[in-house]
Parts: sequence; structure tokens; C-alpha cells
Amino acid sequence: MENEKTITNEELMTAEAPVAEANVPAAEAPAAEAPASEAATAAEAPASDAETAEAPETVPAETPEAAAPAEAPAAAPAEPVETMADYEDAITASLKPIHEGDIMTGTVIGVSEDTVTLDFGSFTDGIIRLEDASDDPNFTFNDIQIGQEISATVIRRDDGEGHIRLSMKEAAAVLGWERLVQLLNDQSNIQVKVSEAVKSGVVAYVEGIRGFIPASKLALTYVENLDEYVGKELEVRVITADPEAKKLVLSARDILREKEAEERKQRVSNVEVGLVTEGKVESLMPYGAFVRLSNGLSGLVHVSQISQQRIKHPNVVLKEGQTVKVKVIAIKEGKISLSMKALEDVAAAEVEEETFELPKAEEATTSLASLFKNIKL
Repeated sequence: MENEKTITNEELMTAEAPVAEANVPAAEAPAAEAPASEAATAAEAPASDAETAEAPETVPAETPEAAAPAEAPAAAPAEPVETMADYEDAITASLKPIHEGDIMTGTVIGVSEDTVTLDFGSFTDGIIRLEDASDDPNFTFNDIQIGQEISATVIRRDDGEGHIRLSMKEAAAVLGWERLVQLLNDQSNIQVKVSEAVKSGVVAYVEGIRGFIPASKLALTYVENLDEYVGKELEVRVITADPEAKKLVLSARDILREKEAEERKQRVSNVEVGLVTEGKVESLMPYGAFVRLSNGLSGLVHVSQISQQRIKHPNVVLKEGQTVKVKVIAIKEGKISLSMKALEDVAAAEVEEETFELPKAEEATTSLASLFKNIKL
């Protein structure tokens, strides 16, 4: 029985042992296992190093693209740093005092039917009303473009709406005359539009200033109806510019005369001595007759070249408007000399060359026997 009890106690002790082990706190278990993990890691580390050492290093083959060095990206341009010096002009303009009578130049930033707005780079803008633009009754703002620079005179510092009131007319009274005097000195050509017809001429405006074109300066010939020129554009030249007397006179005839002379010179160069042509008698003078040729040129038939006979005045043989045949006998300094007499000489020579003597009547007659005497049957 004792042996059985002993065995029983041992079994009991053996059965209680797991319970004791189970009562060990869970927090202590990792602490016990940590050395083993570190040992395992330490054991694996040499193996990894060995694998790295043993494995052959694979080097990729170089391609032309890979071998070429990569281009460095272009450096972005440095942005300019603004300083107070950049705004010095604008600040100075905004602080400059404005007085009535000052002439200011601004940039057009707005155009309407009856108003133009100018920017002066200051704290306020300028306004030009249509009635302050020009004395020309037909003037409009249609030709004013955004960005255009215009000079005008200050007539009011504040128009009641915070704008500077300006006048192009008053500025033209100063600046316009200066330009007109310069045009007179340079003899430059300008384009104008005829505004109205008045007694003995027409009116056109230049720089807002009224200019007069006399009827005698409109064309190369006499102008009967001046109204036909109203609304037309003409190329003119300043022939009088007097700011004190406010007198401006223009001329289109001088330019037309120069153009005609140049065109005539060109046409004359195409005419050759010896040419025979027809023309119309334009005028008769004691010394000869002027004949307009078919090409528009005019030449002189001297009184000695009109006829074989000696005449005192061309009207003995010719009359204005008559069509005649002439020959070019000389060209000198653009002047064409013609001759009718030369053609008469040629005609006489031709007639003389064609004349022949007829046989006498008895020599011209023949008998029937003489006609057949040489005929063999």
C-alpha cells in the first residue's frame, strides 16, 4: 500500500508541474527567447555576406544612349527684380504739377464717337471732346487708333469727373504751325482732303489748321467747277505758312507740273527722229504752230517748216483743230521739232522718181502685119 501511495504522490507531483510552469508570467517569455533570436540573426548574417561575396556581379552592357552623358537641363532665366528705379518716370509724371495751357502728349486708350481718352502715366486720364479736336466741320475720330500718341493743350485741370480736359485745336495752333513751316522749308508733299469750295478756290485742313488752295493751283488747266473737288484727296505742297497772319496756302499744280514733266521726259525718250505721224493743231503763234501728237506729246512746227512757200503767219495755211501729218526732225532738251515741209519734199521726190516719158504717137502705133511678121505657122 505504501508503494502505491508513493507512486500516487509522484504522479501527483508530476501532474502539478505543468501547472507551475503555466503560472510563469507571459511578459518573461520573450525575454527568455530574445537571446535565441539574436543568435539566429547573428548566425544568418555571415551567410548573407557570404552569398553576396560569392554571387558574381552582373554589369549591364552599355548602349550608345546610355554611354552618352545626359544633358544638363537649361537653367531658367532669372526673373528681373523690380526696383523703385523702374517706376521713377511714372512716379515723376504723377507728381508733376499740371497747369492750364500746358501741352501734354499721351497715348490713346479709348475712342468713341465724340470722345478720345489719353493716358499720361499719371493718376488721372485726359479727355478730348469732338468740339475741341478741330476747326474742320467734317472732322471725326474715325482715324484715331488705340496706342496712337496725341498732343493736346490742357484747357481745364478737372472736367468735373476727375479727368483733364484737353484741346487738340489749341495744341495745333502751336505745334501745327511749327510743322507747317517745316513742310514749307522742306518742300515736302502731303495728302489733304478738300473740305469745301469757296470763292476762287477750295479749303483743306492740315494739322487742324485751315488751308486755302486757289483755283489756279488746283490743276494744270483752268478749273471751272470747284464743287467737283469737294471730298477729293489731293497731293499738295505748302507754298505759304505765316503763323502770325494765320495764313496757309497750298498748291497741287506745282506737283502736277513736275509729274507731267517727268512723264513727258519718259515719252520723249521713246520718240525717234524721222518718225512720221499725225497730230492736231493746238495753237497758232507768229513763229509757228503747236501740234499735239497721238502719244500726247506736243511739238512745234516752225513757220519755215509749214510750207514750201514763204508765209508770214501759220494761219495762212493752218487753223486750230486741224489734223495734219508731220515728221519729227529734231529732239533737243525734251523739245520736239516737227516739219510739214519735209513731207512735201519727200512727196515731190517720190513723184519725180515715178515719172517716165511716153513714146510719141507715131512710135506707139503699129500695123497688123508687124505684129504677125515674126510668127511662124
